[in-house]
Amino acid sequence: MRPLVASGSWRRRRAALVTLLGALILAVAGTAGTASPASAAAGRLVEVTGFGANPGGLRMFEYVPPGVSTRPAVLVVLHFCGGSGPTMFTNTQYANLADQFGYVVIYPSVTRSSLCFDVHSTQSLTHNGGSDPTSIVSMVRFVEQHSNGDPNRVFATGLSSGAMMTNVLLGSYPDVFKAGSAYAGVPFSCFAGASEWNSACANGQITMTAAQWGGRVRAAFPGFGGARPRMQLWHGTSDATLNFHNFGEEIKQWTNVLGVSQTPSTTDHPQSTWTHTTYRNSAGTVLVDATSEQGVTHNIPIQASSTIHFFGIDHR
Repeated sequence: MRPLVASGSWRRRRAALVTLLGALILAVAGTAGTASPASAAAGRLVEVTGFGANPGGLRMFEYVPPGVSTRPAVLVVLHFCGGSGPTMFTNTQYANLADQFGYVVIYPSVTRSSLCFDVHSTQSLTHNGGSDPTSIVSMVRFVEQHSNGDPNRVFATGLSSGAMMTNVLLGSYPDVFKAGSAYAGVPFSCFAGASEWNSACANGQITMTAAQWGGRVRAAFPGFGGARPRMQLWHGTSDATLNFHNFGEEIKQWTNVLGVSQTPSTTDHPQSTWTHTTYRNSAGTVLVDATSEQGVTHNIPIQASSTIHFFGIDHR
C-alpha cells in the first residue's frame, strides 16, 4: 500500500487507501485470527530509542520473548501504508511464534505523514545510501549487540509498502538479510523516481527482462560478492492496488539474482485457489518460493507460520 500521486489526485487516492486500512488490519492476522496485545506474547513490545544512525527518522519497536534463545534469529516485520510497528505486533502471529521459537522481532514505524516506507529514492536503493533501509539496519545491529542476535539469521517480511521495503532491503543490503517474504509487493526499484508513488509500477505497466531486473539489484551494491538472500513471494490475482503483474516481475528478478531458472522446479496447490511454485538450485535448495492466490485482493492474509518456516526459524 502507499499514499498516491500529487495534489488533489494524491489526496483522493490516499483517501481510498485509508478506506482499505481497516480491512488490512484484519487481513494481516491471516487464518490464525487477530491477537490482542495481551495475548500476542508473554513479553512486552518496547520502543527503543537511540538505536543508532536513523536517517529515515523511523521509530523502533522490539519484542524479545521471555524464553529468547541465547543466539536468537532476528526478524524485521514491516507495516503497510497507514500502519505502524505496533499494528503489526498486535495483528500478526510473529510474536506468538517468537514465544515458541525464541527469535527477536523488530517492528519499525514510519513517522513521515504518508506512513509509507521510502522505496523510491536513490538513497533507499543504494547500499549504505541512507533513508529508511539504513535506519532498519541500525535496528538490526542494535539487536545483534544488545540481545546477542545472530547476524547469520536476519530476515525481513512485510505487507504492501512493507513488502516493497522487503524487496529493497534484500537488494540494498544482501550482506545483512538472509531471506525475505513479501506480501503484495513489487520488484526492487520498481517505484524508483522522484515521487513517492509510481502509478506505472502500481498498475502493472512496467515489464523488464529477468536480466534487467536482476541488474538493478546488483547495481545497488556493485561490490557485493557473497551469497544473495532467498525470497518468498505472495500475491493475490485480484490486487487492484499493486497489480498482480508485479508478482511475475518479482519472480523474474529474484530468479535472475539467485541464478536459477524461471521455470518452476515444483508446482503444487496448498489450497484449491492457490498456485505454489518453487525455484531450486542444483543442490535442491529453494531459493525463490512463490504463491499466487486466485481472486484475492490487496488484503492478502499473512501466513506467518509458512514465512518463518521458509526462513528456517520455526525450531530452536
